[in-house]
Amino acid sequence: MPHCLPVEGRKGNPQQIQEEDDQVTETLFRGKLVRLAPATRDDAELFARWSQDADYLRNQDTDYARPYTAEIYIERFNPGHEGPNAVVFNLRTLEDDRLIGFVALHTIEWNNQAGLLAIGIGEPSYRGRGYGADALRLILRYAFHELNLHRVGLDVISDNAQAIRAYERAGFRQEGVQREAVLRDGQRHGRIVMGILREEWEAGR
Repeated sequence: MPHCLPVEGRKGNPQQIQEEDDQVTETLFRGKLVRLAPATRDDAELFARWSQDADYLRNQDTDYARPYTAEIYIERFNPGHEGPNAVVFNLRTLEDDRLIGFVALHTIEWNNQAGLLAIGIGEPSYRGRGYGADALRLILRYAFHELNLHRVGLDVISDNAQAIRAYERAGFRQEGVQREAVLRDGQRHGRIVMGILREEWEAGR
């Protein structure tokens, strides 16, 4: 890791010095709290445990929830399984290298420079503590600076207020609603379509 001088030994206002340090310590795969990591076979057991959490699955996807075995995840973790139009990372904490979730860019249309985003924090104790926000910052930087995408989109169920706020803080804008597209426990919910363009992300950095 590059050496950073202590604040008291450097000239300039503290906020500027902190911003400079952030730029030094953050890398393409490393944020303030998490890093983007490749999946390994050892990760499969934890993903299988998360798949027993129905609320976690239902917030991730509008398809029906079902648990999976570790063997299924091992197959998914095989190199190249996601195909040429997706990039998937596991999320590990910087403090203790703990696996806490995943983030992905998928359904990438290279000719249109556009893709979709998916994210999940599987460990309940790490939700709502900034780890997901840090992962969003990392994956958007990766999308726009490494993959040279112009647009990243996603959709989220309208009753998932916490996720909607997190996406908006990351710079996503609501673009439309698929009305009553999701049926959960006898209740119909909209599917909110959100997106962010590269210039919007650049302006908000």
